[in-house]
Amino acid sequence: MCLAAASPWRCCRSFLPSSAALPRRFLRGLLGGPAPTRPYPPSATNLLRRCIPFHRMAQYWTQPSLDKNKALVDYLKQYGAVRTDKVAEVMETIDRALFVQEGTPYIDSPMPIGFNATISAPHMHATCLELLKDHLQPGMHALDVGSGSGYLTACFAMMVGPEGRAVGIEHIPEIVASAIENVQKSAAAPLLKDRSLSFHVADGRLGFPDAAPYDAIHVGAAAPDIPQPLLDQLKPGGRMVIPVGTYFQDLQVVDKNADRSISIRNDASVRYVPLTSRSAQLQDP
Repeated sequence: MCLAAASPWRCCRSFLPSSAALPRRFLRGLLGGPAPTRPYPPSATNLLRRCIPFHRMAQYWTQPSLDKNKALVDYLKQYGAVRTDKVAEVMETIDRALFVQEGTPYIDSPMPIGFNATISAPHMHATCLELLKDHLQPGMHALDVGSGSGYLTACFAMMVGPEGRAVGIEHIPEIVASAIENVQKSAAAPLLKDRSLSFHVADGRLGFPDAAPYDAIHVGAAAPDIPQPLLDQLKPGGRMVIPVGTYFQDLQVVDKNADRSISIRNDASVRYVPLTSRSAQLQDP
């Protein structure tokens, strides 16, 4: 359950002089205002060049609500979060609005689902699906740790199909019950009925051995370190995507090689809620 990706403006702020703010004419140019009558100084020009890509992404994150699920997916395509037809198809099929009870479902932002939990922003769902898509082929097994609203688990189930297995685990029973209700209204409902898609109350740090090993594991909350039970339940040739860290977090891509050795790379800086116990999660934030 992602709170938000790391702020794009953090990068820009690191380039700003520590003494005074930039001249107003430079800020107008950065934020899309009228062009200044005089050229920027070289330092300001370099800063503008480095910040423009992040400014465009910030505009993307703060766009008004989109009124249709397909329009949201098209928007994610435009900005490169959705890169393949396979991911686009499943995100168009599973309507996000069915999994967001409060707030605006089609804006690219995390939304609360109760019990100090959130549904991740659509761009993070797209990112994780793109990273895992080759490990979500028909017949494969997928585990969604901290499955929350059930949205991403439903996407996994659609990708692995009725001959595969998609499992969502969450340690708060009320969230599990809500996820099941959400999925029953979605295109993934038949997979829930035939139990190729299932949700369980369990401690995500321990995984779910009953359906292991898994070709794909997604963890929707940040762990200080990669839990060993999840590594043990990852199939040789499989992949796990997990945010790792406390205040500063990286979305790590963990591959288990055929010889059972582990390869890890960082994909992005992110900000997720912590992977913790039920009692800790239910405490006031």
